[in-house]
Amino acid sequence: MLEALSVSTGVVLLGEMGDKTQLLALLLAARYRRPWPIAFGILVATLANHAGASALGAWALRLLDPQWLRWILGASFLAVAAWMLVPDKPDESGARLPGRWGVFGVTLVAFFLTEMGDKTQIATVMLAARYDSIWLVTAGTTLGMLLANVPLVIFGERLVRQVPMVWVHRVAALVFAALGIAVLVRGTG
Repeated sequence: MLEALSVSTGVVLLGEMGDKTQLLALLLAARYRRPWPIAFGILVATLANHAGASALGAWALRLLDPQWLRWILGASFLAVAAWMLVPDKPDESGARLPGRWGVFGVTLVAFFLTEMGDKTQIATVMLAARYDSIWLVTAGTTLGMLLANVPLVIFGERLVRQVPMVWVHRVAALVFAALGIAVLVRGTG
């Protein structure tokens, strides 16, 4: 049980480094300079997005034959490992969202939409299929998302300049590759 929570947190924390949602967090923080509504918007958007992704992963676990699931999950983790080596580029769309929704609303919508189809959302689906725990995976991936993004909102670009993103991406790729190999060798259970 603790493994599902800790692995989910770590995978998303590493997977989020240098991701477009971090760039969005920086853009929102720079534009609005109101860290707490931004942080709360990130929390609510991530909970909604990752709960759906976890439900999809749990559904896949019940639907697919365990051997097929093992190969799909293993290959998916390896694909995300390769994807981690391709850094995201800034997306200016988050800075152009209408301000009439308030900082929380803008953040909620922007983060929810930005996370759709993102590697951390896909990782959430795979983790829920791996651990068969919607609640622990959602809690872990949401915690990982908050740990990766809220410090950026609060402390800004100073943090990003301290660690070369290429190394963060390489470490994250290694973690995803290790998970893929472990699933292929040990199976999903």
